[in-house]
Amino acid sequence: MPSAYLRRRRLGAELRRIREERGWSVEAVAEKIFISESKITRLENAQIRPDLGDVMNMLDLFEIERGQHDRLAKLAREAAQKGWWDRHGMAMGPRQKIAADLESSAATIRSYDQTAMPGVMQSPEFLAALIELDQRQGPITYMPERMAEAREYRQREMLRVDGPTYETVLDECVIHRLDVPPEAMAAQLRHMISLVSAEERITVRVLTHDARVRGGFLPQSSFYLYTFTETGDPPMALVDTATTDLILTQRRDVTQYAQMYDRLRKAALSPRGSVTFLGRVAKRLTEQAGSTP
Repeated sequence: MPSAYLRRRRLGAELRRIREERGWSVEAVAEKIFISESKITRLENAQIRPDLGDVMNMLDLFEIERGQHDRLAKLAREAAQKGWWDRHGMAMGPRQKIAADLESSAATIRSYDQTAMPGVMQSPEFLAALIELDQRQGPITYMPERMAEAREYRQREMLRVDGPTYETVLDECVIHRLDVPPEAMAAQLRHMISLVSAEERITVRVLTHDARVRGGFLPQSSFYLYTFTETGDPPMALVDTATTDLILTQRRDVTQYAQMYDRLRKAALSPRGSVTFLGRVAKRLTEQAGSTP
């Protein structure tokens, strides 16, 4: 299915353009079709799932010609669709939901992970350790079992026949600094090795702690780059922060992150060297866990 989020962005941009071309203010439109100004603003900024009745009223108000009317109506219906991630409620949280949404229509995904393992590559043992770590920080707002089910489903979706290619540059610091048991980390590393060995379109490159990243500054956070199967959907960058994900669509911003990714990729180990590195670390962690009293 097409990404509902991408359709919301496209729909909102077109509605704003048409409104401004027709000379309508947000206040005037809200008064004419009896909805709040904030709802129109959020619709234009892709912050809410569109109400089909509201969109149809806006198209009638703007006197859109038949062909364009039908195209925008179809776009609105697609933007209003719910994906499999919506069935999981709060189990995934808004950040996981937007990632799953974008993955559903992605042609390629590239990520730089400096604080966590890629969500779609996490093993059950590692996810259980992450949930326990989350619980140490305070009460959680989701059901762990549902979270695990959602993560497993997300991985299956990425591995579907027509799924995207996925490449990640994994910062070595994640392996050593994340406070999970060594056996859980070892299981995670072996899980990643198994994935990349079985799927040619999945690649992991490890950025070792002593690698020199040439040509510019270091990234300040993890980030993800998406290209999409439909030509009307432009490339996008998603930047990870402590509380939310920033979505960037301006060409200059996306290009800047793509160039940064290329520098990180060049500094990282090769795919084969990365698998060897991960296997060696997993072996050491397993030995470490076995020697712990």
